[in-house]
Amino acid sequence: MTAAIGLFQRLALPEPWAPASISRDIPLVIYGASSAVGIYALQLALRSNIHPLICVAGRAKDYVEGFIDRSKGDAIVDYRDGDEAVVKGIKAALNGRPLYHALDAVSEGTSAANLAQVLSADDGKAKVTFVLPTAMGGKDIPEGVEQTTTQVGDAHGDAQDFAFAYFRYMARGLQEGWFKGQRVEVVPGGLGGIEGALKNLKEGKASAVKYVFRIAETEGVSN
Repeated sequence: MTAAIGLFQRLALPEPWAPASISRDIPLVIYGASSAVGIYALQLALRSNIHPLICVAGRAKDYVEGFIDRSKGDAIVDYRDGDEAVVKGIKAALNGRPLYHALDAVSEGTSAANLAQVLSADDGKAKVTFVLPTAMGGKDIPEGVEQTTTQVGDAHGDAQDFAFAYFRYMARGLQEGWFKGQRVEVVPGGLGGIEGALKNLKEGKASAVKYVFRIAETEGVSN
């Protein structure tokens, strides 16, 4: 829902049931494309026929590769190559086109600063939405770029009607197979595996995966 609100309410991109025509060219940067929000945003954007999709990812870029369409200009930029390479890679994928839409599913570190160097701020059309409010209002984003935050809690606020419709649309997508959940990994030992999983998260070892803990497998827990 965070991804949907970000794309279609905050960035005002074409809805999946009224996709962009083939002739339209709508570059979209998804920063953190292999994250939970990022991978869902990627799938919804594909459903809306939004291209080129410029995906910033790292160790899980092969996973992202399985979704994008290179024939339509989609590209992956590896953030591990450094900030300068990220900016250069996004500009190369834009190929001279203006960038008016960006969803920052990271909203930490240098993501906002890198986006500031590629968003087209001159004509007041550019929009960027962040998943963390701490990225908002920073000096990195130039004047002329509309900044917003997107959080799932918006589904209980100004996006109530939107969420009502989109939860049902996502359910249909799961049934039909064009919308998929993120990969999961069952951690051995039930709740006893939480410490190790948290360590993996802290050290950045968890990539494009959600951890699942089976309580019944916890030592000392009776069924």
